[in-house]
Parts: sequence; C-alpha cells; structure tokens
Amino acid sequence: MLAALQRLIILSISAAALGWLLYFSRTSPVLAFSGFMAIALGYSAFLAIEFILVRQLNKGDPVPQPTWRELFSAWLGETVTAPRVFCWRQPFRANAVPDQLGPPAQVQGRRGVVFVHGFFCNRGIWTPWLKQLQGRGHAFVAINLEPLLGSIDEYAPQIEQAVRRVTQATGQPPLLVCHSMGGLAARAWLKLMKADLRVCHVVTIGTPHRGTWLARFGHGLNGRQMRLLSDWHAQLDHGMPAGRHARFTCWYSNCDNIVFPASTATLPGACNRLVRGAAHVQLAFVPQVMQTTLALLDGGQP
Repeated sequence: MLAALQRLIILSISAAALGWLLYFSRTSPVLAFSGFMAIALGYSAFLAIEFILVRQLNKGDPVPQPTWRELFSAWLGETVTAPRVFCWRQPFRANAVPDQLGPPAQVQGRRGVVFVHGFFCNRGIWTPWLKQLQGRGHAFVAINLEPLLGSIDEYAPQIEQAVRRVTQATGQPPLLVCHSMGGLAARAWLKLMKADLRVCHVVTIGTPHRGTWLARFGHGLNGRQMRLLSDWHAQLDHGMPAGRHARFTCWYSNCDNIVFPASTATLPGACNRLVRGAAHVQLAFVPQVMQTTLALLDGGQP
C-alpha cells in the first residue's frame, strides 16, 4: 500500500515538473528551468525549515548544540539520502532483498535479526543493511508495519510473528534493529507480549522515545502517540521490569530533523550513542551505526 502511494506521489511530481519544463521551454527557458528545479527539489526547502527548527528547539537541551556547519552538512546529506529511500528503494525496490531464514545448516545457532522501520516507511529502507547480511549466515526478516496511520500498539503482532520466525530458524533470540517509530513499536511489543527474554538486544536509530516536537503536526493515531510527553508515552514503560532499558542501544543525533529536541531519542539506563551532524534518515546509513550494530550479531559490544 505505501509503495503504491509513494509511486503515485513520485509520478505526479515528475509529471508536474516535466510539464512545467515543456510548457515554458520555448517562451522562457530560464522560467522553465527554475520552475522545474523548484518542483523537483521543493522537498529540500522543507528540510531546510526543519533544520532551522532543530537549531532553535535544541537550545537548552543537554545534547551538544549543532553548529551551522553540522546543520548544513546534515541538510545536504538528507537532501541526497531522502530521494534514494522515498523515491527508489521503498516505492520500487521494497522487496529487492527477500527475507533470509535458511538453509538451516547455515543459520542454526547463529544470531538472527529483525528489522523494524519507521513512520511512512517500508522494508525497502533497510536494503543496504540486508545486502550486507546476504551470504553471512545470519537469518533476517524485515517487516512492513501496517496500517500506515494506525496505533503503534497494533504493530506488536507483526513484530511477534517476525521474532518467532527468526527464533525458529536460528534457535536464538534475535537482535532487533529499529529506525524512528520502529523503536517505539519494539517497546510496545516488549510490553504487550512480555517478551524481554525473547530478544538479545534492541538497537534504535533516531527513535522518539519521549516523543518529538514535530509530531504536533501528525494527525494519524501513531502521529498523535509520538507527540512530546503524550499519555501513550507515559504508559509505555508502566509495569515493565526494572532495568528494562539495559537491553537497548539508542543512536541519536544533534541534527535529527524529525526527532527533536535531540535528547528525546535517548533512554535512561540504555547505551545512548551520539552521532553529530547526521539527519534523521541519513542516521540509519552512517557507517559507524551500521557496522557497530551488525557486529552485535557476532558478539560485538554496543
């Protein structure tokens, strides 16, 4: 469903940009080119607004303040990364790398991994990760969270099914790797299924563990749940065992243009890892984040 929606959006924007270019190319080449670029790269202007908000709303946050140079680098990085994810991998290549659960002789006894994407994403975001895991003898499943605008709690059964599949294939509790809202879905699964002992570790990347300022503009149920200090957040750890966050590694950035103030992406008692100068989607592909996380499958340290 999401892939089809994103394909429609991409084709509509492309048609509008090309239509403008062709319509004005004979009478005003400058206007034709300017309009084409404005339509094609308009998203980058919205990103710039987000980074200005990051600069303002991170003031007073305990995380180191981003410099303008870091913000510019993050804006440039997200301008390049976002189209790769939202205009190619997710709409057209979501299943380019299928789940890997065998053969049993290769994956049995070796740690597997479940990938959980974030808001308005699908499993296609994980393609670079899945390609790195191909042929390494680790089982993996990358799920598609549905419904798109449903409650985060509704995603727990999907995570449960994926964890069961990987556990059955390997005989080991898996590693969970989660981007953005996916980290909240993993925490909801841990609570609803009482599953603390069924996962070896949870890695979250840019997850709004205490909500995000930007979610005030989200009107879907999961968007409202991700608002700063929402009632849903307040109940998320209720009834959970002491030391519940010791199983978490939380990667976060002082230039995250979706999850801010930056400290909201951390958890007390977790291994909180700061990456300076990385934007929200870009953070999922920082080599340090990918390499350190995948090393956990072979006994590495968070």
